Amino acid sequence: MAAGSLAAVDLLPFDDYVRSLNRKRMSAGVLLRDGDRRVLLIQPSYKPHWDIPGGAVDAEEAPWTTAVRELREELGIVRTLGPPLVIDHIRSDPRMPEGIAFIFDGGLIDQADVDALDLTDPEILSVDLVPVDQVATKVKPSLARRLSVAWSVVATGNLALCNDGERITL
Repeated sequence: MAAGSLAAVDLLPFDDYVRSLNRKRMSAGVLLRDGDRRVLLIQPSYKPHWDIPGGAVDAEEAPWTTAVRELREELGIVRTLGPPLVIDHIRSDPRMPEGIAFIFDGGLIDQADVDALDLTDPEILSVDLVPVDQVATKVKPSLARRLSVAWSVVATGNLALCNDGERITL
């Protein structure tokens, strides 16, 4: 491009440019597991599938802050989380815009801890430790794929990138 030809290009004013940027929804969940190859799932009151503790990232909130907050709000669990295990790009569908989903390592939990949970959040009907090989029967297929990837990297603490729950390599 020749010097001075940049002026010939129609550039948006900065505020218009910012308004034109794509917005993505974000969610953050927590993988809690026990020593018997089971994953903690929650039964929400507002949707048909089970889920992991977590939820939508609020405005001006970091995903890791969301994960800690949701764990406390949903289950009354206060703990330091481990590293992120999965970052998943989720394509849009007719009902939802595209998004980014994070899964953080919540560490180990045992049956006694689960039995002692005092579920006070009306959004949560029940919790269960579900064998890894049965998780896909309770959760949405995209979450089942994402959890399978999270489970495969939890021992190493590595971060996996996914597209709709399918692990990718860069």
